[in-house]
Amino acid sequence: MKPPIRKKPLQFKWQQLLSVIVLLFLMVSALPNIYQEQLTISLTAKERLTFTDDTNDKMTVPRLKSLLTSQGISVSQANATGNNIAITLADKADEAHAMAILNQQLEQHFFIASSLTSSMPSWLKSTGAAPIKLGLDLSGGVLFVLDVDVEQGIVEQFKGMSHELKSIIRTNNLRGAKVVQPKPTQLQVIGTRLSSEQQSLLIAEFNRAYPDVTAHKKANKITFNYSPQQYELFHQQTMDLALKTMRGRIEELGITEAVTQKQGRHHIRIELPGVHDPAQAKRIIGATASLDFYQFANNDSTGVFRINDSSGQMLHLNPKSIFSGSNIKSARAGQDEMGLPLVNLVLDSIGGRKMTEFSRDNVGKPMATIFSEYYRDANDQMLKKQKVINVANIQQVLGSQFSITNMSSAEAAQDLALLLRAGSLPAPVTIVMQRTIEASLGADNINNGVKALILGITFTLIFMGLCYRRLGLVANVALGCNLVSLLGLMSLLPGAVLTLPGIAGLVLTVGMAVDTNVLIFERIKEEIKRGRSTLQAVEMGYQNALGPILDANLTTLITGIILYAIGYGPVKGFALILCLGILTSMFTGVFVSKVLTNLVIRQNKTRLFGAAS
Repeated sequence: MKPPIRKKPLQFKWQQLLSVIVLLFLMVSALPNIYQEQLTISLTAKERLTFTDDTNDKMTVPRLKSLLTSQGISVSQANATGNNIAITLADKADEAHAMAILNQQLEQHFFIASSLTSSMPSWLKSTGAAPIKLGLDLSGGVLFVLDVDVEQGIVEQFKGMSHELKSIIRTNNLRGAKVVQPKPTQLQVIGTRLSSEQQSLLIAEFNRAYPDVTAHKKANKITFNYSPQQYELFHQQTMDLALKTMRGRIEELGITEAVTQKQGRHHIRIELPGVHDPAQAKRIIGATASLDFYQFANNDSTGVFRINDSSGQMLHLNPKSIFSGSNIKSARAGQDEMGLPLVNLVLDSIGGRKMTEFSRDNVGKPMATIFSEYYRDANDQMLKKQKVINVANIQQVLGSQFSITNMSSAEAAQDLALLLRAGSLPAPVTIVMQRTIEASLGADNINNGVKALILGITFTLIFMGLCYRRLGLVANVALGCNLVSLLGLMSLLPGAVLTLPGIAGLVLTVGMAVDTNVLIFERIKEEIKRGRSTLQAVEMGYQNALGPILDANLTTLITGIILYAIGYGPVKGFALILCLGILTSMFTGVFVSKVLTNLVIRQNKTRLFGAAS
């Protein structure tokens, strides 16, 4: 005898109401992806002009459109308001070409800038929603592979150690002691008249500044070097700091969807999606720049740092800098009272204290600012280039804020400020590979990926509809909700980037999403065969299938997390979609589909699979 059929369908619970709210929120987050971004170039006249079609000004809208179209650049629209023209290009990939033409023809009369604008309605923009960021293989862009010369970084550090040792010897009046460097990464202090106490004093003073360096005493000789463990630690710290510095520089360029990862032991891989003019990125990313402040030496004694300024005059500086760019907390380009470019600096507590102590003792004396960078010559040899940026007398006691003047141009001040904000690299870097991926290739990848996704969805919808009839319709609607939820979730996450393998992850997510529904529907069939009512079978089916669904998805999620943690580039993009797809498929497959099943039962209590239950 069958148990009696309940009169009322399943009621909505607060969990189901919450599911509907979350689904609606993710749908709104996914909406920006249906609106295309357009590249707009803005031209603002340096002198007051009015742009109309019948004036004799230097440039009108029709002339401007004609200039670009004659060079093969398609313009979708151009509008003039007051002394400003806004040009919208039909293809974002034409940005570099269009900017080059406009700068060449009109730079003397216009301020020219480009920006991406979306065709989203104003109400959607007010929510702060944004489309999914596309990876390098979909949007085009630039790929850099950098080599970090850790060995040269160690050599430079030991040069600084040599100056520190000489300073300690002079300060403590250790006569007869001589500093030699038998190897680039080894220092020795030879002193036939040094007592054991003096040797211990020298080691203790030196280890205060460099605690990681090992000292070995042998007769009248002290050797300073790195142990294998200390060398490995230095290597790891150098690579980590180089990664951090590169990420800071990229953020300063305004590229938020970049991928910056360690590749191998000495290399850093940088992907810059959407960058079609790599000149500025290469100038900033490839720069191994540092800034140091030096005191003038009192005489021409041995060990003095000599350098020529821009006028060719020889400067004699103390070999040990007062402080370096690593003490700079903030740097902003600006102008002085005469309108000349400068860089305003803010130092950290250590740099501020050093500057205060130094300036207090040297009011009226000059101080030199030296800019250093590395580059490779034609023979692939690493060379260091230094130039004097500024020589100025200290007029008063300085603190943690002061300015660098005598900059050659406003652009030079902007670049220097950017480099100093992002930090100085601990070791020289060089670009060993640069590859530009055209946006057209990315468009082909998107089209092929979308075709594969549509094909997979079509076969899945047909299969579910034929096998489960009404509940198959529920699964198909839940599948659509899953894809929309996944797009919305990716749009919300700031670090989420969609790549070509990510599209493959979307196709895989389709199968995983319906797999959840298949488990539930088969459980419902079993419960109906056991004689339960439709309502009871649905309730028991969802309840009993939840455990296996969680187990299966949890194991896949663990694998995806591991792939995301150890992978880079395409692997990381695939792992990200896989993990997010698991979360959204469980949400839509269990909670959303249950809400939809309740609606189906309300319309037809006894026919779920196409036959009487």
